[in-house]
Parts: sequence; structure tokens; C-alpha cells
Amino acid sequence: MVVADGQGLPLSCRLASASPAEITLLEDALDHLKARRPWGLKLIADRAYDSDPHRKRLKRNGFDLIVPHRKGRVQPKTQDGRKLRRYKHRWKIERTFAWFGSFRRLLVRHEHHLTIYHAFFIIACIMLTMRRMTF
Repeated sequence: MVVADGQGLPLSCRLASASPAEITLLEDALDHLKARRPWGLKLIADRAYDSDPHRKRLKRNGFDLIVPHRKGRVQPKTQDGRKLRRYKHRWKIERTFAWFGSFRRLLVRHEHHLTIYHAFFIIACIMLTMRRMTF
């Protein structure tokens, strides 16, 4: 789980095994941003995060969740088309994942211990940030 800014630079991450659902990792990843985020921060995610209780929890914490509704939704829609126009910017996070793919050590997980993999992931985040900085 990676939280990135509008330019695709990683701000926070949460690593775990493949078994937990992504939606359970999101709030842990967002907890790292509490100290430095303004209220009303827009959070763009894919359809897997479409859940009304989840939306309410994030709204209480100051996040505006922008997610297209799942197909076959029975309950009324919670957002209109104006808000969903921001969803077209999701390519920036996909680009961030592609940048992580350039690090061979992260591409295929050879590490058995999560702490070692996490260390290499943090090094990759630092290298990506340094590449994108302008002096």
C-alpha cells in the first residue's frame, strides 16, 4: 500500500503479506500522514475501496474519498460526476508503481523477512524522491 502526492512521489507506505485485504491497510498507511496533512485532502482510489462505512470513517478523519462506485450498487450514489472527473489522475499512482518496478530487488520479492524488504522499499522511496527533486 503506497500513498502518493499529486506528482506521484511516495508519502507513506504500509507493507504486509499478501493475505490481508488492501482496504484494511489503507487506514494504517494514512495514519502516517496525520501530522502533516491539511483537512479535506482528496484521496483517489479504485473500485475496491467503494464502501459506505469506509467513506464515513475517512470523512471523519479529514479525507475526501474519490472512488467510482462498484457495478451493481444497490444503495444510492454518494458522489456525482464532477467529483469523479478527478479519478482520471489515478495514472500518477500507477506511474509510481511502475517506478518501483525499476528496482530489481523489489520487483521479485526474494526476502523472507518483511523488515528487510521494508528497508529496501524505503531506500527505493528515497531514491525516487531524490530523482524527482529539482534544485
